[in-house]
Order: sequence, then C-alpha cells, then structure tokens
Amino acid sequence: MKKIAIVGGGAAGFFVAANLGKVVGQQTVLFEQANLPLQKVRVSGGGRCNVTHACFDPLDLVEFYPRGKKELRSVFYTFQPGDTMAWFDERNVELKIEDDNRVFPVSDSSLSIIEALTKAVDQNKVQLNFSDGVQDIQQVENGYELTTKSGKYFFETVIITTGSTPKFWKSLKDLGLKIVSPVPSLFTFNCKDPRIEGLMGISFENAAIKINQHKLEAEGPMLITHWGFSGPAVLRLSAWGALRLNECGYKFEIEINFVSQSKEDIIALLNNKKQQDAKKNIHKYNPFDFPKRFWLSILQYCQIGEQKVYADLSKKQIEAVAIELTQGNYSVHGKSTFKDEFVTAGGVDLKEIDFQSMQAKKLPHLFFAGEVLNIDAITGGFNFQACWSEGYVISEKLKDIYQ
Repeated sequence: MKKIAIVGGGAAGFFVAANLGKVVGQQTVLFEQANLPLQKVRVSGGGRCNVTHACFDPLDLVEFYPRGKKELRSVFYTFQPGDTMAWFDERNVELKIEDDNRVFPVSDSSLSIIEALTKAVDQNKVQLNFSDGVQDIQQVENGYELTTKSGKYFFETVIITTGSTPKFWKSLKDLGLKIVSPVPSLFTFNCKDPRIEGLMGISFENAAIKINQHKLEAEGPMLITHWGFSGPAVLRLSAWGALRLNECGYKFEIEINFVSQSKEDIIALLNNKKQQDAKKNIHKYNPFDFPKRFWLSILQYCQIGEQKVYADLSKKQIEAVAIELTQGNYSVHGKSTFKDEFVTAGGVDLKEIDFQSMQAKKLPHLFFAGEVLNIDAITGGFNFQACWSEGYVISEKLKDIYQ
C-alpha cells in the first residue's frame, strides 16, 4: 500500500521524489494535473533553466527573498546552492556560473535538468499519476483523504507542492490553515511615453530605478519593451514592492538613471563636449554607450534641433538632458506578467510551518514546499533554490519516518 502522496509535479514536488531513495519511493505516489511534469523548469530562463544562483552563504542568500527571509535561513543551512550544483553534477549535468552569478546547465537546455530529475524519480520507483490533479484534501483518522480526477485515496503523509493555485487553497483553508491572498511578485511595468515609443529592444547595462513614493529602488540591466520596461532591475523592484504596488493598483511614478552617473557628471561631460567637440552635430555624435535611437529620442524630447552642434547647447538644455538621463520620470499604468514564469507573493502563511521539517505545525504528516508557501524571491534562480532546499528537507524527514 502507498503511504505517501506528493501533490504537484513541479520543481519542489519532483525534488522531494528524487531524493527519497527506493525504500521510501516505492511507498509514494506523485499526482500532477498536467500530462507533463516540471512545466516551469521547462520554460524558465528562456528554456535554458536558471537552476540556482552562485551565492553560497545562507546569510547572504536569504537577502534575495522579500518574503521568507527569516524562515529560510535554517533550510539553506541544510541545503544551499553549492549542494544543488553538487547534486546535478553527481548526475552528470554540467553547470556553469554566468557573469551575473546565475547558474545554468552547460547544455543551455532545461531538458538536461528535467532528464536528471525524472531519472532520479524513476530510480526511486515513485508512482507517477499525470493528468490526475488533486481537487480536495480532507483530514481523516490517521491521515488524509485525497480526491483526484481518478478517485479517492487515503495516505498517511501528504506533501503539498501545488504552486500558487488559489483553487486548491480553499481545501487548505478548510483544514484550518491561514492563507495569505496572492498578488503577482515578478512583473514588468506598462508605460506609454513618447520618449520610449518605438524603441523596443533597447537595453541598458546598469540602470537604477526608484519608486520614490514607496521608498523602493533597484539596479541592474533594463530593457525597453513594446509595453514599457522590463529586465532584472524592473523585476527586482516588482518583487520587493509586490504588496505595495498591488495596493496602489499598479499606478505609480518611477525615476530612472539610465547611465550609472550623477546629474553633475553628465552636465560636466556635456560642457566638456561643448568645448572639445564644439562643431560636431549633436544628433550625429552620441557620447554614451546606449543606442543612438534613445539619444535622438531624448534630444527630441528636450527640443534640441537636428542642426544643432555641441557649441549651441545652452545651460538650460544641458541640464534638461542631464535630468532626462539621470532622473527621468515615467508614469507606470499597469503591469504585464509572463504566464510561464509567473511568481506570486501569497500562499500558506509562514507561521503555520515548522521550517526544521517543512511540516504544518497543527497538522501532523502534512508538508509544504515551493510556491504554495508565502515565499518568493527576485529573479535569478532564487525561487528554484527555495524549491530544491525545501524539497530536500522534506525528503530527509520522510526517510527518517519510513526507512
């Protein structure tokens, strides 16, 4: 008889199953509503799979989690990114650390990660029930009754790794668990503005973005898209500001420094150009390393004519350009989310969980991992790392019980 159920075949659920060993694996069923598992792993990082982040000190690592920072400390002391990399390395998946410390398979394909996980789960003899999602969970004597597409089943132990699926949260509420309402955590900013119109695809290596009304700021690569702004700097802001930006209906002002320099630096640079390159046409000679199209857009916005040379620049015009490049104000009206890489804040309240085991404090033998918890991180492999670490903690606990 099967004694253990894993509900959800994403990163967290599969990592639990992959680490159970055969003795416990043979007593386990994994239920997944889709016909294929690991959907987010498949599409993450543009299909390359950003497995984790090369940050090997748990005290530093927790700083990347707007929600879950305190609770994850003990979890990361048990299993951190170095352990994740070793786990995949032992299964012949070669990984690489990129310049921004994100970790990817050398193959640049998520299939390398998926194959390693599915092989480990198969070796552990875990029964896989695909296209058989769990619709309800009830606490019964000595365990839990699961209602799935295919019928009702009894299990002593249940691991919930359903991700952020509010439909299933009603069942968890009925068990007496407190649920924090979900809000999007990783999203891009919608902005219609003449300064960026038609400039989709232009990127800035290190932009600094502030939301002054909420005292939020972030730095990093930024991209102009056909709907507004995207890129790591924007996604970081969206994670840290998830709750406050939701409360204001995603309408707020942002201030962008496109050039990683101060206003005074830019004024000095342009005054220097005025002396050194007096006769050069301003529109033809862009003194910055961002694309010329953006430079022309800023000049047009500052009403600097196409025939102007650097010598013609007035003090007022120099200041206007410097402000646009270092303190450009843009109005955000709404957000866009990536359906495949959607991350939410919200889920099971963290006070409900004992993070030494990932077990519910009030419900014996009921475990949680992954996005079903009110934990989320900025972009860069951190959300997956939380899944791997929590899943590993659970698998160790199950081996203590059932081996």
